[in-house]
Amino acid sequence: MTTILLCALAALSLFAGVLLCLRIGWRLGRKRHADLGEDGQAGLGALDGSVYGMMGLLIAFTFTGAASRFQDRRDLITQQVNAAGTAWLRTELLEGRDKAEVQALLRDYVDALLVLGANAADAEVRTATVAELGTLQDRLWLRLAAAVRANPAAAPAAAMLPPFNELFDLTTTRIRAAYQHPPVAIYLMLGVLVLVSALFAGFGMAKAPRQSWLHLVAFSAVLALAIYLILDLEFPRLGLIRVTSADQALVDLRATMK
Repeated sequence: MTTILLCALAALSLFAGVLLCLRIGWRLGRKRHADLGEDGQAGLGALDGSVYGMMGLLIAFTFTGAASRFQDRRDLITQQVNAAGTAWLRTELLEGRDKAEVQALLRDYVDALLVLGANAADAEVRTATVAELGTLQDRLWLRLAAAVRANPAAAPAAAMLPPFNELFDLTTTRIRAAYQHPPVAIYLMLGVLVLVSALFAGFGMAKAPRQSWLHLVAFSAVLALAIYLILDLEFPRLGLIRVTSADQALVDLRATMK
């Protein structure tokens, strides 16, 4: 099952769980209200507020972290495009066969980056592409180093090597960034807080002889959508919110590599 389906399933399960907890809390509250009357909910407001506050804070922190990582991944693509563009321009310092071979390898490298971005959901393709990038990086570096040693006056190492080194480092950072997510325990804690908050919210509605289904469904849907949005931001190549638009800069750069 793909990651995006797991995220959607988690959101739907949370929606059903919140709805169920609202009903259970209301029934428990009705029973307590019948037994103790108006005094049944005395002094519970502070406890309810504490749980609601913790839930709100955890949602805010996880959302902020997910949004920050989403923007960082977009920025990494931009930095990688800049590094690849600079590296391509520096190849003009090379001559003859050295220039042709280095440029051909660099084109292959950018092609592999595009494949990596377009196949994030396919684990096999992603693994194979990462391995290909490593091979191309080694070949490109060795060929470039040989060209620089052969003609240091026309292509000095200080000018040729840094942009390629930066490109390779950014590729590694980008690959690792795709796996940087909060611990699962944080999401489990967030789910527990959401369900407990729903239970308390249902308990607080116990004075009413019947619940408003409009409010129950809307409350459950809003919480489920908020959690789904956080998960969607954490996997920006698989869901509705994507960083694929940033890849267009890499596509445009590749079009200039002729």
